[in-house]
Amino acid sequence: MKIYVITDLEGVSGVARWDQTGPDQPGYAQATRLLTEEVRACVAGIQSVEPGADIWVWDAHGPGAIDFERFPRGARLINRGTIEPPYFLDSTFDALYFLGQHAMAGTLNGTLCHTYSSESIASYHINGIELGEFGCRAALAGTMGVPTVFVSGDDAMDAEARALVPEIRVAQVKQGLGRQLALHMSPEDARDLIRDVSAEAATAADSIPPYVLPGPPYCQEIRVSGRSDTAYLTRAGFVQQDAVTFVKHAQRLQDLNV
Repeated sequence: MKIYVITDLEGVSGVARWDQTGPDQPGYAQATRLLTEEVRACVAGIQSVEPGADIWVWDAHGPGAIDFERFPRGARLINRGTIEPPYFLDSTFDALYFLGQHAMAGTLNGTLCHTYSSESIASYHINGIELGEFGCRAALAGTMGVPTVFVSGDDAMDAEARALVPEIRVAQVKQGLGRQLALHMSPEDARDLIRDVSAEAATAADSIPPYVLPGPPYCQEIRVSGRSDTAYLTRAGFVQQDAVTFVKHAQRLQDLNV
């Protein structure tokens, strides 16, 4: 069995403040330790039912957030760096996991919710459907026939994921009480839950269909906010529609910002 795991930081139990999310912030060192231990639990859960699984983990948080010295045996890491869609994900994988994932921008009580950039993006829509990072990358996997079978995060992420993939297995490790406030499970309890649900997801992977967007063609609309530097969008082929809206058409999802 071959599994691709996308990690993020904001959906980890114990992480709920922006000052935990960047390397120059006081809470970052603890947050990376918490994430790394959840990675270890996720990999252990998969290995408990698939001892020989080929597990690829992509450290997808902006500046990176995995302590490599504690990275689990039997898995392999794609470190944070210059990487573009499809992120080395392809049809040879049997399942996609999301670990420590946050809800999309604008989600009520979604802890640290945002879509790709917490500073400059208001929303992403593809073919008229609003999607966050989970939805965009689940859809990208879907174009390859790869099902998205697991996600961990808060209750807002739980609801967002189930709306797109009803059969997905979810490890809800905290309840959002505000954008920088949550009711957290203890680290040990969160890891136990992640381990158990990761194992269940590996067992159920064959029965969970991929998330597939209508298309091709695909049309992506990105609305920006704040003091956005939008030159990267026009360089990537997006056409500016108004002061905050940029649009691009493509035959492949991987040619969009996903």
